[in-house]
Amino acid sequence: MAAITAALVKELRDKTGAGMMDCKAALSANDGNLEAAIDWLRAKGLSKAAKKAGRVAAEGLVAVAVQGTKGVVVEVNSETDFVARNTDFQALASTIAKVALEKGGDVETLKAAAYPTGGTVEEAIANAIATIGENMTLRRAAPLQVSAGVIGSYVHGAIADGLGKIGVIVALESTGKAEELAALGRQLAMHVAATNPVALDLASVDPEVLAREKAILAEKNAGKPAHVLEKITESGLKSYAKEYCLLEQTYIHDGSKSVAQVLKEIEGKVGAPVKLTGFARYALGEGIEKEEQDFAAEVAAAGGTTG
Repeated sequence: MAAITAALVKELRDKTGAGMMDCKAALSANDGNLEAAIDWLRAKGLSKAAKKAGRVAAEGLVAVAVQGTKGVVVEVNSETDFVARNTDFQALASTIAKVALEKGGDVETLKAAAYPTGGTVEEAIANAIATIGENMTLRRAAPLQVSAGVIGSYVHGAIADGLGKIGVIVALESTGKAEELAALGRQLAMHVAATNPVALDLASVDPEVLAREKAILAEKNAGKPAHVLEKITESGLKSYAKEYCLLEQTYIHDGSKSVAQVLKEIEGKVGAPVKLTGFARYALGEGIEKEEQDFAAEVAAAGGTTG
């Protein structure tokens, strides 16, 4: 029997879009013959994914899963919103989120992880592509964990439990009353969904983003003395923090307080210090460049005519 090398498996995968284990099985079943392995995969319906892999997948679902002191938000994309309402696709997204609770947020690690019903996550996605008929991708995943406390969550535009268009998790570190913390966690997750902060505080903002903000302020106030410019920059960054940094934002549930003030006030109610240690917010399809489709041309093409 011919040696089944990793390079040969990769080549078959690139040609068919099938999962790594399926490619290895196909090559093993066909004595390493690449063309025969391709036909084997086609016969089993496992290479259909390759035809769809080039299509933009910007719809789909954001899935949120929380278990104890761990939580995760995951984005699984499809080509159309219609597929997001498919119960099989919903089950896929929900299950991937549960796997991510154990495996973390690295996408490649997650793809290679075991899928509960058999095979890997990547193979489960490939099988769903073949069955449902649309390109699908596991785009990203973000986990959070606390040693003590709660992971609050919220899903906006939910179409099923833990599945929707925007998913948020927030981490509250505290030894205080779990019930009170859970209620606050959900409220904070709703706040994050509404305001879309970029960081917890100014110190957590990407240095490049801060440098750009400073440069804009300097350009707007060019020619002013250095000491004046320094104060203007300081004030400008405080304003930036109030708009974009979670702890400094005005709390949407009480416009008279900042999020930081709300956290401080709740400590008496829960009976222990409360620290907001992190958050993750995914909005479906954000940052994906969608294809501009010429509907008339598409219809003409389907009818075998040209414009």
